[in-house]
Amino acid sequence: MTDKTNSNAAQGIDVSSLRHPESSDESTEATVPDWLIPGRLYDVLKWVGLVVLPALAVFVGTVGPAWGMPHVDEIVTTLNALAVLDGMLIGASAIKAKLALAA
Repeated sequence: MTDKTNSNAAQGIDVSSLRHPESSDESTEATVPDWLIPGRLYDVLKWVGLVVLPALAVFVGTVGPAWGMPHVDEIVTTLNALAVLDGMLIGASAIKAKLALAA
């Protein structure tokens, strides 16, 4: 097995934060973090999923026909589907983080 630390150090990549903190050996293998989405990205995705996408869907559904926009129903459905997808991503990350804290 090659030493990933040396090759990453040559590229200027810090891999020390990827090691499990309770690891007693000097292994250089990275572990999977206890979360799926970092905190700042989680906050942005939560805001987008709970505020921006639903508000944009209502806006397009209300104003679109008045302005003669084509395919308003399809656009609104797509925006709502993106909001649900976003909610699933942040929900999965929150559940994984809570399970990691409980363990």
